[in-house]
Amino acid sequence: MARRVETYVDTSALIAFVDRSDSFHQLFRRLFSEAPELVTTTLVVAEGHGWFLKRYDRTRALQFVSLIEDLKPLRLVAVGTDEFAGGVRMLRKFSDQNLTLTDAVGLHVMKTHGVRKCWSTDFHLGLTGVSLVIDEY
Repeated sequence: MARRVETYVDTSALIAFVDRSDSFHQLFRRLFSEAPELVTTTLVVAEGHGWFLKRYDRTRALQFVSLIEDLKPLRLVAVGTDEFAGGVRMLRKFSDQNLTLTDAVGLHVMKTHGVRKCWSTDFHLGLTGVSLVIDEY
């Protein structure tokens, strides 16, 4: 089993942190200013990059990737066959929900890394009982 990490970061939290027009911007700006050990996946980074590319342009999308490279203490989990298979199991387990593969892999990673808290604005990331930060504020 992977080592325990306190907080998983979803795409919605990263977007809210960067995008000043997001209604959760102030919350995530404050949280990231004193961040605990964080973990996310390469799928989350790809999803965020695509969001900024579609919503803004290539420059903003590349700035988002640069933020991820510089963000400490963020550990990036590469999504390989084990993570993919775990995500597919989550998709099947929660087949009554409109989960994306990115969210399902996130649920799997939170389970395997012993994550207790999730930074996300998406209620799907709380399906396994992990605490969502937006429910606390």
